[in-house]
Amino acid sequence: MAQPTTTFLDELMSAARGCLALLVGSRQAPSYFDFSQRGLVGSLIATVIGIGLAGFGPLLTGIDLPAGAATQSVVINGVLFVAQAVTAFVALRQMGRQDGFIPYLVASNWVTLASAVLLLISTMLGPLGFVVLVLVVILALASFINIGRFIVTLTALQIGILFISQAVGVFLALAVVAVIIGPAPPPV
Repeated sequence: MAQPTTTFLDELMSAARGCLALLVGSRQAPSYFDFSQRGLVGSLIATVIGIGLAGFGPLLTGIDLPAGAATQSVVINGVLFVAQAVTAFVALRQMGRQDGFIPYLVASNWVTLASAVLLLISTMLGPLGFVVLVLVVILALASFINIGRFIVTLTALQIGILFISQAVGVFLALAVVAVIIGPAPPPV
């Protein structure tokens, strides 16, 4: 477990090293994350920042968005975060691995922030950003698998079950959001 940090910036830097360790498949990855209550709160702050970057980041870089698109993005990403957390909790509980929920959530939250930063960079690169987008998808999948392997210590079958349960949960959440909010506004 990561040593208690004094500032959010210290925690951010340690978690960034943890995210890199997850990407390269290092068994030392858990040592960079703080799985205490303080670490959980820090990771939730990171998720809020990531969701904010996903919604309002393009505006900060000068990219014009349709009216309401940023807010809609924040709402959708917030709902998807809750769906992901709930389905992870339920799946881990069914596997008898409730002990892995907080570590899973902490590591996943920091990966969410890292992904949001990379996705913001991809929007700034225009057409070349598609390459970054594909890379982010690959890196997110590798991170998910390695969170299951090294952080929660799941078997391959359990990782598959967790992945499928989250995919179904996110799909259902998207369907509910689409019914409630409606389609995205057309680009201007």
